[in-house]
Amino acid sequence: MFEGCLNLNNVSLPRTLLGTSPFIGAGQFGHRARLYQLDLYSNPENMLRIIRTSYDGGVRGMQLLPYPPVIQALEMARDEGMKIDVIGTVRHDHEKEDIELLNNLDAKAMLLHAMITDQGDWDFIADKLNHIQEAEAIPGLVTHRPFHTTRMLLESLVKDLFELYMIPLNRLGYLMDCEQNLEEERSQLREMVLELDKTIIGKKLLAAGIMTPQDAFEYLKTLDYVDMVAVGIASESEARETFGILSRK
Repeated sequence: MFEGCLNLNNVSLPRTLLGTSPFIGAGQFGHRARLYQLDLYSNPENMLRIIRTSYDGGVRGMQLLPYPPVIQALEMARDEGMKIDVIGTVRHDHEKEDIELLNNLDAKAMLLHAMITDQGDWDFIADKLNHIQEAEAIPGLVTHRPFHTTRMLLESLVKDLFELYMIPLNRLGYLMDCEQNLEEERSQLREMVLELDKTIIGKKLLAAGIMTPQDAFEYLKTLDYVDMVAVGIASESEARETFGILSRK
């Protein structure tokens, strides 16, 4: 379903990315966040095992949150000969250093974190997108609020300054700024995304582990505007199950 690569601005990008939110113990995982911090963030070797298993399952890209242990795990994987393309996230209040850091990691694309995008400071965002362009990486944005932010982007000054757009998408509307009528809102989001006309990366597909991979990917098949996916993985068994299902779709 999301095998192989797509070509964007003459750059080949893997359509399936290993997400790294579990690696940093992101807050969306609730009580599991602390466990992930202990098991993964504090142990790059455990991250490496997940990267290795994902790579063996055909995953050639990584949606990298550039925290030191995660970078260490990536470099260990590359030292083992894994050819992993990086789609990096530029963090809030770390913009300059992250762009430089990701450039040193040969990131093919860099996306401004949702904490930057969703603030809607278009002058600031335009400046950072230009810096990413100067680093010869494909510029992009991430949002936690796809309805609100996509609507704003359509009228913004930065509409033509980025190529990749990463948005949360799942059947439950979890970790999205949905309100009540999910079906109506989904139709509206599709129309806005198609009008925006960017390469779309779906994230939070499993709703932070609430949905099974099977259910998540069945829903994904109903979305005709998603070009790439980033899937956060917390164990080797999760990697085998998730990417095994995705490769069969």
